[in-house]
Amino acid sequence: MSAEQTLLFWQYASTGILLLVIGFYCLLVTYNLFRVLIGLELLIKGVTLFLLAAGVISGHSALSQGVIITVIVIEVVVMIVAAGIVLGFQDKFDSLNVKNARELKG
Repeated sequence: MSAEQTLLFWQYASTGILLLVIGFYCLLVTYNLFRVLIGLELLIKGVTLFLLAAGVISGHSALSQGVIITVIVIEVVVMIVAAGIVLGFQDKFDSLNVKNARELKG
């Protein structure tokens, strides 16, 4: 592995770690469902960067690109379903605050 590939790997890996930390923070500290969606999106983008870094470091960039495209397609479907759930929650409670979900009986 060349020095350029090592530098590229660490740039992708450090950015991926930063996105993962910010995403977990958004998921853990907020009660707003819209912010939860943003945190989930950041988590998935961090994983995507790690997959790209793994492809660079292993020399299988074509395989990692195929996996990344698959992850992006799955991510879009998950985000559409989650956005539908958030919109339904907004219609029912006129708020995106998760604390209002205590009124739900199931």
